[in-house]
Amino acid sequence: MDLTNHFLIAMPDTDDLFFAQSVVYLCRHDEDGAMGVIINKPSPITMDMIFSASNRNIPLRMQHENVMMGGPVQIDRGYVVHTPVGNWQSSVTVSDDIALTASRDVIENLETPEKVGKALISIGYSSWHKGQLEKELADNLWLVVEADEQILFDMPYEHRYAAAFAKLGISPSALVQGAGHA
Repeated sequence: MDLTNHFLIAMPDTDDLFFAQSVVYLCRHDEDGAMGVIINKPSPITMDMIFSASNRNIPLRMQHENVMMGGPVQIDRGYVVHTPVGNWQSSVTVSDDIALTASRDVIENLETPEKVGKALISIGYSSWHKGQLEKELADNLWLVVEADEQILFDMPYEHRYAAAFAKLGISPSALVQGAGHA
């Protein structure tokens, strides 16, 4: 099973505060584990802050955009999910069109749409060791659906959870929360 380029959707009754109502974009999933970034949890950091700290002009398309809380791992480091794949110092190719880059050279090129067309920036990432994600899936902690670039890049973050559920044809409120007893 390879879930690279898929969304993990947290079940509505998830009690993990970090992942509650999260949509995770899986950038890698193989026999060694999985890694991705949460795409719908804003951090208090904005793109304006990042660009002003680097003395660069912020691209109009990124003004007032929040940096996402990508996950609990390496929260002191930035990650960019972007199109096109390009040729960067430290990237993981996710699909023919999408890559995850952790090197500064991609940030320096965000203002050039020909080099970085669409982008989602996060601090930190989410990861699962070998077999962990498969166990969580078997325990019904996540739903899985093929990723959608419109949800990933174009939709306001506060609508991404419901939109990912809609790809499955269901609403989060339609799922039974908790077990019943007879």
